[in-house]
Amino acid sequence: MKHLSNEEYAASKYIELTVEKETTLLEFLMTALNGISRNKAKDILAGNGVKVNRKATTRFDEPLKPGFVVQVSRHKRSTTLKNQYVRIVYEDKDLVVVEKNEGILSMPSTAKQYSVKKVLDEYFEKRHFKCRAHTVHRLDRETSGLMIYAKSIEVAQMFEADWHNIVYDRRYLAVVDGEVEQEGGTVKSWLKDNKAFITYSSPEDNGGKYAVTHFRVLQKTPRFSLLELKLETGRKNQIRVHMQDIGHPVVGDFKYGKGLGPVGRLCLHAYRLHFFHPRTGERMEFETPCPKEFKKLVEINS
Repeated sequence: MKHLSNEEYAASKYIELTVEKETTLLEFLMTALNGISRNKAKDILAGNGVKVNRKATTRFDEPLKPGFVVQVSRHKRSTTLKNQYVRIVYEDKDLVVVEKNEGILSMPSTAKQYSVKKVLDEYFEKRHFKCRAHTVHRLDRETSGLMIYAKSIEVAQMFEADWHNIVYDRRYLAVVDGEVEQEGGTVKSWLKDNKAFITYSSPEDNGGKYAVTHFRVLQKTPRFSLLELKLETGRKNQIRVHMQDIGHPVVGDFKYGKGLGPVGRLCLHAYRLHFFHPRTGERMEFETPCPKEFKKLVEINS
């Protein structure tokens, strides 16, 4: 059996590419690796999977000149997060974008509660990162979908200080009870919690927070309608309360609807998240597919 030398073994772990014209590392990776997405290329860089002239780098804007040698790791990181509730969609030195399943809190209200924040903190610790996950925004425990977590208080505060300008498109998918007659519309009201933490909606100022939800019907049957919802504001329980307002509560909503639905979960999913990176200003655009159980409810023959 042939044994590889240290040099041969190191070379076998990488795809080796030669630069032919001046460019940046990110643009080179996107072109050389069969047109992979900008976010995927950045993920490879963040995972320490790239060397330039035999030196590891994570700089996406590193200038390249003709004759430079770029090595890209053939292997996936062994430290990839494996969790039934949380999947990492994108990660860099400042933030992480995750897709969470229903059934897990965004952050704990008590120290021992299981949450996405806890999962990420353990993941960072395992990778020997000196950081913690800082919640940028939240999803209800029973809502699934895309979320941002900052790796520092500084980045979290950047989002908080200019949220409406940084996050420019955030949308949800929801299956609601009944056939929504209009093709779309807008719900506006003031939302306020009572002492039992039930959110009430009022068409007039009730001392609560003003909330605006835009919706459009994607598909419908006599029993259910699949809606796309775009938030102009991000209030607690906003979508669930506004769907109750129009007489079509979210399927599976115990608090503002009819309770347990036919698929055993709240049918609300944060599927689109577009924002400007708070440090670089780059457009970051993420989407996840519509959950299969949502589609089944609005199939014409269901």
